[in-house]
Amino acid sequence: ARSFADIGDIVRGKDLYLGNKQEKKQRKKLEDKLKDIFKNIYKDVTRGKNVALQKRYNGDEANNFFKLREDWWTVNRDQVWKAITCSEELRGDAYFHATCNGKERTEGYCRCNGDKPDGDNPNTDPPTYFDYVPQFLRWFEEWAEDL
Repeated sequence: ARSFADIGDIVRGKDLYLGNKQEKKQRKKLEDKLKDIFKNIYKDVTRGKNVALQKRYNGDEANNFFKLREDWWTVNRDQVWKAITCSEELRGDAYFHATCNGKERTEGYCRCNGDKPDGDNPNTDPPTYFDYVPQFLRWFEEWAEDL
């Protein structure tokens, strides 16, 4: 769930990690690319007679599209989760921590506790709201686990 939450921070423009000089350059490049992507989405959703979205995102362009980025993450976080946990290439990869409340990884339908697609169980796809916990609090938890 940590990797998932970190991706959410990056997409929403809330990542606090600065890294070293080389990594900083890469992060700047990524952030610039994300701004371009969300600028295109912004232009698409606010053109024409879509008054509600024009009103909602009024001024967002000057603010790095933070509202739009947050809304995009809310709508698409389940797809990002599936891309991470259901990928044949990433299945069982040691990079990812256990995601199912403890030491268990997702299995079968990429869900926890044997949940099936369209099972309408609450908070199973993704099975966490960890992506909404502020990053610095997640860091505290990670540091405590390393002790």
